[in-house]
Parts: sequence; C-alpha cells; structure tokens
Amino acid sequence: MEGSKTHSSESMPGDLSEALKEATKEVHEQAESTEFMKNFQRGQVSLQEFKMVMASLYYIYSALEEEIERNKDHPAYIPVYFPAELHRKTALQEDLEYFYGPLWREEISCPESTQKYVNRLHYVGQHEPELLVAHAYTRYLGDLSGGQVLKKIAQKALHLPSTGEGLEFFTFEGVSNATKFKQLYRSRMNSIEMDPATKKRILEEAKRAFLLNIQVFEELQKFVSQCHENSHPAQQKPELRTRGTSEAHEQGPAPVKEGEKTSMKHTDMLPSTPLARWILVLSFLVTTVAVGLFAM
Repeated sequence: MEGSKTHSSESMPGDLSEALKEATKEVHEQAESTEFMKNFQRGQVSLQEFKMVMASLYYIYSALEEEIERNKDHPAYIPVYFPAELHRKTALQEDLEYFYGPLWREEISCPESTQKYVNRLHYVGQHEPELLVAHAYTRYLGDLSGGQVLKKIAQKALHLPSTGEGLEFFTFEGVSNATKFKQLYRSRMNSIEMDPATKKRILEEAKRAFLLNIQVFEELQKFVSQCHENSHPAQQKPELRTRGTSEAHEQGPAPVKEGEKTSMKHTDMLPSTPLARWILVLSFLVTTVAVGLFAM
C-alpha cells in the first residue's frame, strides 16, 4: 500500500500547471468528441444559444469572483489573484445589457445544471478555499485560449458588430499578450506552496469542474431526445417565463415570474418553452469550457 502511494506521488508532474494539464487530459478528449462541439466549430450556432449562454456564464462568474474576493488573501490564492486582468462579471453585464436591454436581470434565468456549478463554487470558496485555484485555472485560462476561437466564430456566425458589442466577455483589456500572461499565471500557480495531499485534491477538483460540464452535456442529450419525442408541429406562443435577478441574488435564480416584453438592442425571439431554452444554454456552455481547456 505504501509503495503504491509513493509511486503515485512520484508519477505526478512536479509543477501544478503541468499536473493539471495531465490530470484533465482524458476529460478534454471526452469533450472534443461531442457532436455539438463539432457543429459549433463549423459555425453552426444561433443567436438564441449565444444569448442564453452569456446569461449562464454570468451566474458562474458571479459566484466564482465572489469567492475569489472572499479568499484573495488566502495563501493558496494570493499568487494568482489578477482581478483587473481576468475578472469577467462586469464584461458579462455589458454583454447582457446589449442583448437583452436595461432590464436584462428580469430576462435571464439560471438553469439547474448551472446552479449546481454555482453551488459547488460557493462551497469550495467557503469551506475548501485551497481548491479555488482549480476553478480559476479551468475558467480563466480557457477563456484566454479557446475563448478567442469562440469569439471569432460567434462574431462571424451571428453577424455581430466588428466593434465588439456583445463580445466583451472575450475581450481582456488588461492582458496585452495572452501567451505571456498564461505563462505568468502558470508560473504563479507553480509557486503556491502545498503538500502532496492538497495538490491531489486540487487535481481532482479540476476534473470535477470539467466533469460538471460533461455531465451537463450528457443530461442535455436526454432532454434533446425527450424534446424530439414530445415535439408538436403547432407553433408555440411567443411567451417567455423568466426568473428575475437582483444584486442580492446573483448566486442563483430568484422565483419564476412572467417576463415582460422589452425592447432589445439585438432583437431576437427566444424559444417559448423552458425545456428548449434550457437545452440551448447547456449545450453552448459545454462547448465554451471544452474548447477553452483543450487550447490551454
């Protein structure tokens, strides 16, 4: 038993960044094989999907950055605390206002799987802050890498303005050179002092973060099949039920209420059924993470 533990420790790459890359290799391959991933890379993405995933990402980054601020002085996070360069909540707010208008908080909702991710982020931040670096690495370095690929695809496929409106999430004004910044980030990660047991837990948390998205895709497949089985040719009424959100409830969804008709800067009719809207959000979310992590 002792010998196997020693062997496992010795086989683990010394640098945390390399260990994370190796530990998540298998889930990378799982994500690459998804049909939606392939379709998106071909530019087969709708405006509805893009708008809904921006809303889903808003909930995720609100939770992540709330916990980062809570733990910014924690020894396991201080070296990788780059709020000006990396934080995405404000950018997502701008994108959501562009797509939904000034009342965007009343128009968006938090899907069940997104809420599960949000809950995990809050748990880690409040109970196991040493694992927070796994989530930051997974999201931010993915955004700096594959996110730029997604930006170009979305801009072209959705005919978004070349001036960048609706794409602030992908714009890192505080990072002049993404490659050099990622090198700096990895170097800072590798400087974090930790024992082998903590390192192993971080690697497991990184896989868990990615698997949360893979599980979302697997669940999505079931709902897609169910949607096809229960589909009706009759056109649904253009009615949208939404969950309102306020600054005090950014961690998760508020009670459901009837959405009011509002003027949008980028007009587009959303799917009328909760199931259809849920499917759109989750499929795009899986692709965002998968492309980003693969490019890291």
